[in-house]
Amino acid sequence: MYHRKQSTPPCQVAGLLAFLAAGLRLGAGVNTKQEQTMIRKQTVKPLETERLYLRMWKRSDAPQLFAYASDPNVGPRAGWKPHESVVESRKIIETTFKQSRVWAIVEKASGGIIGSIGLSEDRFRPGVRSLELGYSLAEGYWGRGLMTEAAKQVIVYGFEYIGLDVMMIRTGEENLASQRIIEKCGFQYEGTLRRIYRIYDGTVKPVRCYTMLREEYDGLRQAGVL
Repeated sequence: MYHRKQSTPPCQVAGLLAFLAAGLRLGAGVNTKQEQTMIRKQTVKPLETERLYLRMWKRSDAPQLFAYASDPNVGPRAGWKPHESVVESRKIIETTFKQSRVWAIVEKASGGIIGSIGLSEDRFRPGVRSLELGYSLAEGYWGRGLMTEAAKQVIVYGFEYIGLDVMMIRTGEENLASQRIIEKCGFQYEGTLRRIYRIYDGTVKPVRCYTMLREEYDGLRQAGVL
């Protein structure tokens, strides 16, 4: 996710704009080009978890992005093709990551970038205080609970700092690992959209859709899940 746009693939920021700037709550949507430009230029707020730092992407991060985004087991799970060069990864950082609310996931222990996570426009809910969560993680770090840890922090950021009423996420039916992360975070399954998006190789795939409402978020916070 968060790479070359492939008709809004699941669990992926497809070069979309977040609806708001730092300190600005979502209203009835972004209505003017000036507002859209302002939002694009906002930097992401640094976040921290027990094992991770989440920070803004830098141009110099391209080699680290390429190191995991070139893995054929990473991108295709979210519908985007593996990166072919550091130059391509640098372009993704400049044209997609830095134009949206996307964080680099940095492992504290090693200081290295191990993935990306972000919030983008929820195209299914225009005029609603809703954003879409998406992420990707280097294969060597799967199964350690790291993405769940990062996702929970971004969910809190979305509801507490941005003031969302809804957060949504999509994933492929075959991506069981992503489904487990989504469920651990407390999202509710809404249904599957059949033949909804075309990935980089031309295949048309279904997607599983999940959401979290503000009142559900509040309950999860009180229960200590988030």
